[in-house]
Formats: sequence, structure tokens, C-alpha cells
Amino acid sequence: SPKSFQPNGASEEALRCEIEKLKQKDLALDQEIAQLLSEGYSLEELDKHISLLHEYNEIKDAGQMLLGKLAVIRGVTTKQLYPEYDLELSD
Repeated sequence: SPKSFQPNGASEEALRCEIEKLKQKDLALDQEIAQLLSEGYSLEELDKHISLLHEYNEIKDAGQMLLGKLAVIRGVTTKQLYPEYDLELSD
């Protein structure tokens, strides 16, 4: 019967629970957006910040990859390269 078929072994209750979690997350995000808008941010400004954060993360990932390759070539850890390039461990 159709009721006995469970996609990927998931029960109907588990799917309902997941839907409820997603609805709660959606509501929380709507509230966060409303808070930012009330603080004077515009949707365009928020979109621009998100875009810039994505770009920053891509550049940072590329830099980490290059540091990793350089560390392998030199036979050191990436952590050991940080002082040479004036990087903080939190960078």
C-alpha cells in the first residue's frame, strides 16, 4: 500500500517534524530580516553584504588552498606559514 512506502526509510512523523523545523527556521529568518529592516538596513544592502561575504569566503578558500600547497612543498604545516605572511590564526 502507498502508506507502507517510506522514502529513504523516513517515517511520516519524521517528515512532519522536519517540515515543522523548516517552518520555524523560516519564521526566525523573517523575524531577523524584520529586525534588520527596523534598524535601517535595506534589502538591497543586505543582499550586497551577503554577496560580498560569499566573495570573501571564496577568496579566503583559495588562499587557504594555496597556503596548503605551499606547506606541502616546504614540508611544514600551514600554521607554521602564518607568521611569515603576517596572518593571524583566526584569519
